[in-house]
Amino acid sequence: MKLWKTVLAAAVLSMAAGTSAFAARTDLVIGIPLEPPHLDPTAGAAAAIDEVLYANVFEGLTRIGPSGEVLPDLAESWTISDDGKVYTFKLHTGVKFHDGTDFDANDVKFSLDRARADNSVNAQKGLFAAIDTVDVVDPATVKVTLKNPRGSFLYNMGWGDAVMVAPETADTNKEKPVGTGPFKFQSWAKGSSITLVKSDTYWGTPASLDKAEFRIVPDAAAYVPALLSGDIQAFPFFDADSVAQVKDDPRFKVVIGATEGETILSINNKKPPFDKLQVRQAISYALDRKAIIDGASAGLGQPIGSHMSPANKDYVDLTGRYPHDVAKAKELLKEAGLENGFKATLKLPPPAYARLGGEIIASQLRDVGIDLEIIPVEWAQWLDQVFTKKDYDLTIVSHTEPNDIDIYSRKDYYFNYDNPAFDKVIADLGVTSDEAKRKELLEQAQKILADDAVVGFLFELPKVGVWDAKLQGLWENAPIQANDLTKVKWSE
Repeated sequence: MKLWKTVLAAAVLSMAAGTSAFAARTDLVIGIPLEPPHLDPTAGAAAAIDEVLYANVFEGLTRIGPSGEVLPDLAESWTISDDGKVYTFKLHTGVKFHDGTDFDANDVKFSLDRARADNSVNAQKGLFAAIDTVDVVDPATVKVTLKNPRGSFLYNMGWGDAVMVAPETADTNKEKPVGTGPFKFQSWAKGSSITLVKSDTYWGTPASLDKAEFRIVPDAAAYVPALLSGDIQAFPFFDADSVAQVKDDPRFKVVIGATEGETILSINNKKPPFDKLQVRQAISYALDRKAIIDGASAGLGQPIGSHMSPANKDYVDLTGRYPHDVAKAKELLKEAGLENGFKATLKLPPPAYARLGGEIIASQLRDVGIDLEIIPVEWAQWLDQVFTKKDYDLTIVSHTEPNDIDIYSRKDYYFNYDNPAFDKVIADLGVTSDEAKRKELLEQAQKILADDAVVGFLFELPKVGVWDAKLQGLWENAPIQANDLTKVKWSE
């Protein structure tokens, strides 16, 4: 009898040990290509800052979700006045910063007033330009009054530049960030890694991970060895040219998503002969997107037909508007009085998508009678000649800012595009908060740009993610600059 009990006890202990041995991991090492210059999202434009801290350490009134949607965050709810100018935010209560101080409406006022102040170093001060006043109603309620309606205001409050900070720690966040998120900052080994650990006092749903290390790996050639050795378990932004080495390995998951990088063949709309609609449409018909995507993004880019990411909830698929049709392109050039074709220049900045894509596009346009002289330029030259002085015919570039379709309404913008109908849609969008109406307006805007063939819409820069097959919850797409770990966990 004693022997039986001993055997049973041993079996129970063995089962317990087995359960422990196979419990899900709670640590994660993530590879990132660039080290942040500092750790304050409200004081710098570098994407690497948000890629470590957004949603993990710092939170805003709202947040942007994995599909680009606006979600409640520190504000549990809000109301908007009938004239669209007054936003009253109801805040979660019981929220604390990682240093133990309370978060309340006074911190919201401090954060917003600081971001829009004359001496603000916020890289996106335009997000706050519409704010007239910020008033504390009570500790859990704050009222923001705008100078004029701004339909994108709730979205703007979800950017990393709009996260909430405390007056006690705002000046030291660059080195020791203190937020309200599910992770708190532990250490920064300059040139090597940044480590976050789970916050035990988080007001919301606790993180599944206990520890997350962001390992800085600037050399893309090191990505695959790091994965194979297990030193790093995830690269949310992987090297596209290295995907072939791991795509068939069952230990890893390869996820191809979209970014906010609309890659386009920009056209100087006021420079003859590009001021003729038929010429711009001919260029669009001459473009073979598949060949361009294969050659310029390792076949991983997603084709676009207007200026919006396929990952955006308001995206309209207009890729069929201009199918590759050499005969149609030639016909349109003839209608424009250019049946013998013409010569133009194509200025290409340094990125591979531009240099590789430029060679392919030059060949495709040559097939319809447009002879391009390729002019490689450095970024400083591109910014000076193309973007600032508008001294160009054609160029290739990715526009990576989120929800930036309004750039086509800017009169000093380098496209030199002018369409009052489009401008009205954008103006209406700016004062519209209703989601259904905004969706309708954004659809109109996308269709106008496609019909006018303002630029040659090519593809969305791909987000290539590679990580351990047992890892769950990392974002497939990149609607904003972020590596949100709030729902990341290991499967058992």
